[in-house]
Amino acid sequence: MFNPEMEAMPREQLRQLQFERLKKTVEGVYNNVPFYTEKLREKGIEPGDIKSLDDLKLLPFTVKQDLRDNYPFGLFAIPMDDVVRVHASSGTTGKPTVVGYTQNDIDGWAELIARCVAMAGGGKGDVVQVAYGYGLFTGGLGLHYGAERLGATVIPISGGNTKRQLMLMQDFGTSILCCTPSYALFLAEEARENGIDLVNSKLKAGIFGAEPWSENMRKELEKGLGIKALNIYGLSEIMGPGVSMECECQCGMHIMEDYFIPEIIDPETGEPLPYGSKGELVFTTISKEAFPLLRYRTRDISVLREEKCECGRTFVRMERVMGRTDDMLIIRGVNVFPSQIESVLLDIGDTEPHYLLVVDRQGSLDNLEVWVEVSEKMFSDEIRKLEELEKKLRHEIASILGISARIKLVEPKTIPRSEGKAKRVVDKREL
Repeated sequence: MFNPEMEAMPREQLRQLQFERLKKTVEGVYNNVPFYTEKLREKGIEPGDIKSLDDLKLLPFTVKQDLRDNYPFGLFAIPMDDVVRVHASSGTTGKPTVVGYTQNDIDGWAELIARCVAMAGGGKGDVVQVAYGYGLFTGGLGLHYGAERLGATVIPISGGNTKRQLMLMQDFGTSILCCTPSYALFLAEEARENGIDLVNSKLKAGIFGAEPWSENMRKELEKGLGIKALNIYGLSEIMGPGVSMECECQCGMHIMEDYFIPEIIDPETGEPLPYGSKGELVFTTISKEAFPLLRYRTRDISVLREEKCECGRTFVRMERVMGRTDDMLIIRGVNVFPSQIESVLLDIGDTEPHYLLVVDRQGSLDNLEVWVEVSEKMFSDEIRKLEELEKKLRHEIASILGISARIKLVEPKTIPRSEGKAKRVVDKREL
């Protein structure tokens, strides 16, 4: 552990710390953020009304639209003179969501990422290759500062330029790779095709996040790169990467509860759900100065587990994100998450871990077509085997999803590769 005092703190002591920090946060936003002053008054709440952690449920939710409505700096709790850095979300239409950091916020973020890299077995003497994007996106700089805080050597290569990535990985002796899981798969594929043996290199662990990925993809990554593949979670609105991270036990991501209070709620009613229930993940920041948020609805679907982990950390764990409440596909009344398809493909085998879901509408009926890359060996095989594979995929996907889908088997390298977040869905219904 990087910080055993915090990471293994007894639960009762941790809850007391959370309560003290929650009270201070509510008081701060009530006095310094007009948006929250109004929201709290609408609910008839003053800071003094928060008398225990159980009172968290009295506080109003914050949603992404609130950040857009207060663009750019309307939710900042401090003067701009004290803001040392600004990040903004990517991939949204219109204006981005903007977040700010004080120097203390930056230092705290580095502390959290240092804990994460330590969970991956990292320490002084490790070489950490950061292939997340730098710039307004929080991924690159987040991992960079934290790895440095731990005392590791950082290669700040950012995303893209795959040949150079592979060259430096070998020449500099990279031991920990940080990037999206889809890009890690691409690196493994390119290394294999160019005769580069990463399995027997110094690479020992991967910290992968920024997009959903399945347990089956973990197996592919560990096999293709010869590493332990670990899941990291974060979102720019809450901090960036490092909100939670898997330890080497690989049984859920430890949420940094001295910085964030997590909840699971029913996405329809907003009511809090007990540990072990599947629902929408909500976070309240309790250690941020520039951009504190109350009960931020992430739209991510997950489960919280309170059982103590074998690693000794006492923080609750979240299961990998199973999808989102706002971007899941609804096809013929059925909720479909791309990760469900991915799991089927990797279970069956004979396909590459690259796929595309194409949704179209003919008349009033939605149609789902799944493009699947088959392996080089399978594609050059006889037609009968391809037909059998197509039939098997069609049957398994229908069994899992409860709806039928057309399967389109395509040649290797047909589906565009990504150096950032993989594009998994083309929804033609919206065109």
